[in-house]
Amino acid sequence: MKAEIIGAMALSSLLTACAASSTIRTSADTAIIQSSAAPVCGGIGAAKVAQKQAAIETLKAGYDRYIIADAVASNDVSVSQLPGSYQTTGTASVYGNYGTFQSNTRYIPGPSIVSGGHHQALAVRMFKDTQPGASQAVSARDTLGPDWQKMVKAGEVRTCS
Repeated sequence: MKAEIIGAMALSSLLTACAASSTIRTSADTAIIQSSAAPVCGGIGAAKVAQKQAAIETLKAGYDRYIIADAVASNDVSVSQLPGSYQTTGTASVYGNYGTFQSNTRYIPGPSIVSGGHHQALAVRMFKDTQPGASQAVSARDTLGPDWQKMVKAGEVRTCS
């Protein structure tokens, strides 16, 4: 039971601040959103972060909807195995002038280190509800859900969940 609780806490801490994003405004109604997410989030997690950040930036800029005009994804995730160790145990027996030794050696691999992340970049065009083309665009409020005001106030997405 303790191990399950510790595991859940560890996973929770990994997902608490596993993502970051930045925005570059390229004109009054366009922006480039870049996001990075931890390896545990995967490429889909990085895309979700970028999508939510696009919605936040749309509302912050005074618009209601957005279209993703272009997208690029990459990752530089790698796993390295640290050196392990050997553990030898044995027993020795002596019978008169003769002795025997039985041993068992076991290799214990070192820990795996996961590094890098998943990255997503979106080119976004923003629309007001009354503008031509807005009917084809995604609602920023719908993307963020019922707590959209809190997310806009926070200003950035920090988790991939």
